[in-house]
Amino acid sequence: MAESLIDDELWQEFHEVVNMTSRELSDWLRTQATGEDGRATTGLPELEVGEAVVAILGKRRTDLTGDDVDTMQHVVDQVRTIRGDEPEPEAYDDDVRRALMLFGHDPLRPTGV
Repeated sequence: MAESLIDDELWQEFHEVVNMTSRELSDWLRTQATGEDGRATTGLPELEVGEAVVAILGKRRTDLTGDDVDTMQHVVDQVRTIRGDEPEPEAYDDDVRRALMLFGHDPLRPTGV
């Protein structure tokens, strides 16, 4: 049996922070990848991170790579930084909510964060 590259605390934090399903996140990323003018946008780092999150959600813990673990830590850090001390969903404007959702976190959903 392969040893896990991820500790229990990060595993738990990531799954608390990422409160969208892989399908919801994939659908969200697809809509965000299309600009307001209907043309595809490419090269946005947030979209790439979101796509990595979708891939991670589809893996078993023992199948995670070092890059996956780095991405998971990045997502936890980013969501916590963006959220700051705003625990109430109504405190978020649409831009902040959209930014958080690129990482798989919908602040309007109840979560342990």
